[in-house]
Amino acid sequence: MALRCDLILRDVTVFDGTGASRFIADVGVTGDRITAVGDLGAATADREIIGTGRAVAPGFIDAHTHDDRAVLCGPACMTCKISQGVTTVVVGNCGVSLSPARFKAMPPPPLDLIGAEGWWRFGDFSEYADALKRQGSEVNTYALIGHQTMRVEAMDGDVLRPAKDGEIEHMHRRLKQALAEGASGFSTGLYYPPNMHATTEEVMAVAQALRPTGGLYSTHMRDEGDQICASIEETAKIGKRVGVQVHISHHKCSLPENWGRSTQTLPLIEAIAASQPMAFDMYPYPAGSTVLMPDRLRDDMRVIVTWSVPHPEMAGKDLKEIARGWNTDIKSAAKQLLPAGQITFQMDEEDVRRIMAHPLSMIGSDGIPHDAFPHPRLWGTFPRVLGYYARGLGLFSMETAVHKMTGRVAETYGMVDRGTIRVGGFADLVLFDPATVIDRATFETPTVMSEGIEEVWANGAVTFAKGAATGAKPGRLVTRNRA
Repeated sequence: MALRCDLILRDVTVFDGTGASRFIADVGVTGDRITAVGDLGAATADREIIGTGRAVAPGFIDAHTHDDRAVLCGPACMTCKISQGVTTVVVGNCGVSLSPARFKAMPPPPLDLIGAEGWWRFGDFSEYADALKRQGSEVNTYALIGHQTMRVEAMDGDVLRPAKDGEIEHMHRRLKQALAEGASGFSTGLYYPPNMHATTEEVMAVAQALRPTGGLYSTHMRDEGDQICASIEETAKIGKRVGVQVHISHHKCSLPENWGRSTQTLPLIEAIAASQPMAFDMYPYPAGSTVLMPDRLRDDMRVIVTWSVPHPEMAGKDLKEIARGWNTDIKSAAKQLLPAGQITFQMDEEDVRRIMAHPLSMIGSDGIPHDAFPHPRLWGTFPRVLGYYARGLGLFSMETAVHKMTGRVAETYGMVDRGTIRVGGFADLVLFDPATVIDRATFETPTVMSEGIEEVWANGAVTFAKGAATGAKPGRLVTRNRA
């Protein structure tokens, strides 16, 4: 009997996510799985797409997001991702997660990146996981538990100090429970005020909860500037002491005086990775974005305001222009804007390219979906890697680009049966035009949809087609090392 599929993509160029050379084949999908790859001339399907001249890849996995709330908000929040070919997002990064915590008042920055009032209602991770299952999402969600979130709860908001033994034990229990309920790891944001007072010993004590499950430790390191090498060594020390895999978030060399130091950091990371599991993600832009922090502003770095509660009309404006208009300096202007967000041009393009090209790198957007005027990485990261850096600059092959956004991420995070095109794998797929795929979002117009992404499937269901979200919500909670 001839093979019967729900969907067959015929005569497509296959980038299978492993980094291997592309090949021409047919790809068959039945239900939520890939059921055939090869010559399917004798097979039939309910729907067939002739993909001559176009490419299919595993759905892109965004290795670093702040989509904790966005995955529960529908197409209004997630079109920015599915329009890029993203089918899975990693949430809970930088020590910031929407659970497990129930706050009556707004917690301190940067927790406000993901949760407005009314959103801090998931007292346990199981409640967050149940909301995902009940409401559905356009993408799969892989969740980390944030140190900052647990710290604010355990220390009753008094976080500008080291935690006491009882508070550390409270966080340890919370993390252990969340891991049992389907979370996959633990993240810190040691750069930020609610976490920067945490000692290395505190982090290690909380992270001990990861050992029984083999969970992942991910970190926005204590410093990405002058003390970057010391911060890498601290990260490695935590992972080695706890006995778990470590992941450096959005690796960069920040501030002009540190430009070029990727020639030091990458060999250091490589040397550490030779003796313990270590990896890192990065985004393909020379500017970052986070909450506005007046005390860390500098005159030699451009800042764009992304949102402001007291002055929403200033979103998208240059901070220096705002300061001039108010007849004050940038730090005073920033204080008047708080709470607020910022884009900071703090990196060098050569470092960005060197870090991106390194074999240990993978791609994460670090986009902040609730900003009024977001960083363009929210809408453009993955097509930018494919179109600008791979096809345009030839920084690496398109096969390597796809691998950094699919198979490598799935392997690093322990996402079973995802990230590659193979029989038996989940049907997370993106159909795109390799000759035209490119980002269109810029720092001036950051919410423009990319070009060249034609159709996207998550678990076999179409989430994006003909330039728009379909409304389907087939996404699932993905748990480390479990299908």
